[in-house]
Amino acid sequence: MSAATQQAVDAFEDIAPLIGSRVHLKKADLLSGEYGAALRDLLARRGVLVFPRIDFTDDEQVAFTRTIGEFMPELAGQTVYNISLDIAKNPNRDYLKGSLFWHIDGTMNQRPIGAAVLTSKVLPTWGGNTEFCNTYASYDALPAERKRDIDGLRVVHAMWASQLYHTPEPTQVQLEDWFRMGDTELPLVWKHQSGRKSLILGNTAQYIVGKSARESAMLLHSLREWATQPQFVYSHAWTRGDAVMWDNTGTMHRAMPYDPDCGRLLHRTKTAGAEAFA
Repeated sequence: MSAATQQAVDAFEDIAPLIGSRVHLKKADLLSGEYGAALRDLLARRGVLVFPRIDFTDDEQVAFTRTIGEFMPELAGQTVYNISLDIAKNPNRDYLKGSLFWHIDGTMNQRPIGAAVLTSKVLPTWGGNTEFCNTYASYDALPAERKRDIDGLRVVHAMWASQLYHTPEPTQVQLEDWFRMGDTELPLVWKHQSGRKSLILGNTAQYIVGKSARESAMLLHSLREWATQPQFVYSHAWTRGDAVMWDNTGTMHRAMPYDPDCGRLLHRTKTAGAEAFA
C-alpha cells in the first residue's frame, strides 16, 4: 500500500455500514492529485464521500474533480452548475424540481456520469438535506430468486416522466418542451465491468419493456422502495462549505423539501463515466 493510500485510509471514517465515508484530508492534499486513486477506490466501495467544511472555490472544485476522473462539462460548456431554485441563479430551475425525488443523474445521456461533487454555498432556511442510497448494496441484498426475475429486463427512461412527479397536469407547451429531451432504453440491472451489479431506477424510469403499465409500476416502485430502505441510505445535513462526492453509477439521490425561495445554492461538477450502461 502506498503512503498516499495509507494516509487516505487513515483519514476516513465510515458513516454507516453500507454507505458513506467522511474524509479528513486537507484541501491541499485533495488538490495535489496524490490521493485520486485511493479516493476513487473508496468511492467505489462506499458510494458517497463527505469532505466536511472543505470550502472549495469553484476553481478548486474543478481541479479536485479532475483528480477523480475525466472532467465532464455541464450544460453549454459550463464547468460548474448551479443547483438552485432561485431563477436568478438557475434559469432552468423548473427541471430541478425533479431532484426532490429519487433519481440517477444523466439517464438521458449517451455516456453516463461517473462521479459528481456538490459544494454548499448557501444553506436553506429549513430542510434541504441531500439523501443518497447505495444501489450496489441494495442489489446485493435482494433474494436470489428476485435477482433471477429481474436479470435481463430493460426499462425505458424519459425525462418527462420525472417532471410529472411535481407537475402532474402540464400544459401542451410544457409537454412539448419535455418531449424534446427524448427517451432511452437502459438495463434494470447494470452489469459493471468490475463484475459488480447495481440497480438503475429513479423518477425517469417510465416502464419495463414487454410489461404492462401496471406490472411496470409495481416492479419499479417496489424495487425503489427496497433500494431506499434505511440501511442503504445516507442523509447529508449541509454545513456551508461541505463538499459531497457520490458514485453516480451505483447510487440514487434526492433533495429533501426546503423553502424554494430561500436561495439554497450548491455548485456541482462531474466526471464522465468510464463504461457504458450495460
